[in-house]
Amino acid sequence: MKTLVLGSTSPFRKSLLEKLNVPFKCAKPDIDETPLENETSIALVERLAIEKAKAVADDFPNALIIGSDQVALHQGDILGKPHTRENAIEQLMRFSGDKVVFHTGLCVFDSGTKQSYSLVEPFEVYFRELTRKEIEAYVDAEQPLKCAGSFKSEGLGITLFEKLVGDDPNSLIGLPLIKLHVLLKEAGLDVLEHQR
Repeated sequence: MKTLVLGSTSPFRKSLLEKLNVPFKCAKPDIDETPLENETSIALVERLAIEKAKAVADDFPNALIIGSDQVALHQGDILGKPHTRENAIEQLMRFSGDKVVFHTGLCVFDSGTKQSYSLVEPFEVYFRELTRKEIEAYVDAEQPLKCAGSFKSEGLGITLFEKLVGDDPNSLIGLPLIKLHVLLKEAGLDVLEHQR
């Protein structure tokens, strides 16, 4: 089996990939994540997923390298990480009673053949009507300051939602495992055949 590499240092993505029960290494991709002029959110996340996978390829010459990137969209605006308590509160106030769409770019890059397999997985989050007091309590409890959309769906953030719509709830956390399995299989790695 080729070496499997996660081109990310995200503890959330690492935890998700561990669910597949195959050995892998982690590597930090160093890329410029600035959007190109007139680049759509879908084009952006797919490009960045591919670039992240390729960025660590020199260190792993015969590997399958996974790259992933995610953006959140609300009313056409691309949302970043809030970084501050006030920004997180303001983001969540905007979402109250509304929908946020997440696009997760995913790539498997074969560093031996230079072949890329990539896609973008959408996921919709419908927020219930939230009061400022509820939002402040949530932000103070979970501190989602480094999370696009200002919440952690794998934790207390689930209390903010009315419903979730998408093929794979893991994509909301940053690594759509259903589609990752498909891409790995296309690249020649059948996860079920490599269980330890």
